[in-house]
Amino acid sequence: MIFDTHAHYDDKQFDADREELLGQMEAGGIGTIVNASAAVSSWERVLELTRKYPFVYGMIGVHPDEVGDLDEETFARMEHLLREEKVVAVGEIGLDYYWDKEKHDIQKQWFIRQLQLARRMNLPVNVHSREAAADTMAILKEYGQGMDVIVHCYSYSREMAEEYVKMGYLIGVGGVVTFKNAKKLKEAVQAVPLSHVVLETDCPYLAPEPYRGKRNSSLNLPYVAQAVAELKGVTAEEVIRVTEENAKAFYRI
Repeated sequence: MIFDTHAHYDDKQFDADREELLGQMEAGGIGTIVNASAAVSSWERVLELTRKYPFVYGMIGVHPDEVGDLDEETFARMEHLLREEKVVAVGEIGLDYYWDKEKHDIQKQWFIRQLQLARRMNLPVNVHSREAAADTMAILKEYGQGMDVIVHCYSYSREMAEEYVKMGYLIGVGGVVTFKNAKKLKEAVQAVPLSHVVLETDCPYLAPEPYRGKRNSSLNLPYVAQAVAELKGVTAEEVIRVTEENAKAFYRI
């Protein structure tokens, strides 16, 4: 069964048909979903999903665009929620210099604090990094050594992907790998061993071809598995099997 390592079913884009859609997952070959938190305001919705659906797990964290909502009180609450039974990771956390919604020093401060919390609690981490390659790598080398990390929605060079693999990290691959112009990502997927790849959607965003630009869901992951299979010279079934094993080991499910 396909394991979606990073989704956002708490997003309002799913409000009209969330239950119906999640009810189709098993028939669609989707075995497990880990729902990421983006903002403090999303935490309770993520927990509700984990309680309602046996195949949905959660991560608690704050996306770099939303770290302005963090303070010592909310950070203490985050630590408390990370002890919930079906919360399996800290995420998504990191740096985003594309939207530049928060100052870089504030983003770095809370990225480091959340990494340190994950280490203290012995939890894996799901990292968001957009147009912040050098700073993300520097922080992870200083604060993330020896930790279990997925570099989610990977978008950087083959060389950097190989460096992350040397650090023991996993590379999150989603719908972008099906895009014709995704040369860097395709090269990275070809270069890293399948043992360090996991599948993800980031839904409702980043739908693969032929649904690019539409609302994404885990049901589109077979297209991603097929694209990875073609790049690796193996079957889609092999990609699904290995990436599920990788994800289950990573999230300790």
